[in-house]
Amino acid sequence: MADSRPSSARLSAPPADRPVYVIGAGPGGLAAAYALRARGVRAVVLEKSDRVGSSWRRHYDRLHLHTTRRLSALPGLAMPRRFGRWVSRDNVVRYLEKYAEHHELEIVTGVEVFRVERAGDGDGWVLHASGGRELTGSAVVVATGHNHTPRVPDWPGLDGYGGEFLHAGQYRDARPYADRDVLVVGIGNTGAEIAVDLVEGGAARVRLAVRTAPHIVRRSTAGWAAQYTGVLVRRLPVPLVDRLARALGRFITPDLSAHGLPRPDSGLYSRVREGAIPVQDVGIVDAVRDGKVEIVAAVEGFEDGKVVLADGGRLTPDTVIAATGYERALDGLVGHLGVLDGRGRPVVHGPRTPDGAPGLYFTGFTNPISGMFRELAIDAERVARAVARTLAAGDRR
Repeated sequence: MADSRPSSARLSAPPADRPVYVIGAGPGGLAAAYALRARGVRAVVLEKSDRVGSSWRRHYDRLHLHTTRRLSALPGLAMPRRFGRWVSRDNVVRYLEKYAEHHELEIVTGVEVFRVERAGDGDGWVLHASGGRELTGSAVVVATGHNHTPRVPDWPGLDGYGGEFLHAGQYRDARPYADRDVLVVGIGNTGAEIAVDLVEGGAARVRLAVRTAPHIVRRSTAGWAAQYTGVLVRRLPVPLVDRLARALGRFITPDLSAHGLPRPDSGLYSRVREGAIPVQDVGIVDAVRDGKVEIVAAVEGFEDGKVVLADGGRLTPDTVIAATGYERALDGLVGHLGVLDGRGRPVVHGPRTPDGAPGLYFTGFTNPISGMFRELAIDAERVARAVARTLAAGDRR
């Protein structure tokens, strides 16, 4: 099971060898740690919170995986059948806890890593962490997650806005918003599902501010999960998948143009490659079609206690919920190493390491059409093989 000794006791003495440090005890970090351990490589997981799966614990209550239970298990441990086909947030957390215990992973909680640098001897990496710690590892796997730091656009007038404003990361359930007028900003999966939750929870009025109409897909059609299609087409040419998705979408998903959600001009897979995952329909289509969720223009700013929209409209909702995504927040950690692109994303992921940074790996910073958990599991095995191979080659020198 996870090491339960106080963090200071576990980290005060330098290790006899240099373990592989995994930063983050979410699904990607835990999977990588298990895969490394399965190959005889000591892996130490560093987690800044006090428990595994901290980001999952913060998600809204009604959240379920949009991927199937069978294709969402991490290496070495199946998800229990009792969790059902679409696993709830709470059961994801239970699974991650059980995963760490089952595999007896070496996890150190309450330790935040601020900066990663090459070791002075050129062999390995030094991690600068909370409490003044400096930890030296043979390799580092960065698994701090796709949803790390809430992102709120720099809207003019927001600082002086007097109404209730929160990021979607602070939303839990609809009870506080019963009988209230709520504006949700952003129609990704989070924004769409929160809007539906508010309708079902008794909000007096729910509006959804949309800048770019998303692709909307059914989570499952006649028992066939959308994830299965994502797995099948992931390696196909982007233009071909765009054409297939356009034809299939016209057959499966109703046209909501009359309600303010036209079909997108750009292709589904082209948008995925740019980082825009399709919205899985867990009630948003019916809610929009029935007028329970009203589509309005994008938010441009705040002025005189009102929300200013891109079409010139002004709203005075009781509450604004910004479902505007998250930052990966990797600049302070590894930005100085030249391993991030212009959008702050790792230039490589999985078993590849950036040029000039051997032994530095990234997992969980893409949002693949085939399912995040599935790809994390695959990445974990590939990273572990690459690390084990590199360490073995070093031992032979």
